[in-house]
Amino acid sequence: MLYPIASLEADKLDAIQSLEKEIGSPVVALASVDADSVSLSKDKLEKLQALEDELDVVLVAVKPN
Repeated sequence: MLYPIASLEADKLDAIQSLEKEIGSPVVALASVDADSVSLSKDKLEKLQALEDELDVVLVAVKPN
């Protein structure tokens, strides 16, 4: 399971912003995505990690549908 940033309708965003004001802290909304990660060989994992470092992001290799 993966959890990217959720796309929100205006009413949901308003509700979250109201909660943020009430609790005094930012809130991040995440959506669930059904995905299975794959096991990578050491060489492939090193390539993935090198690109993560280069792009300053987190990458996850997933099984194709």
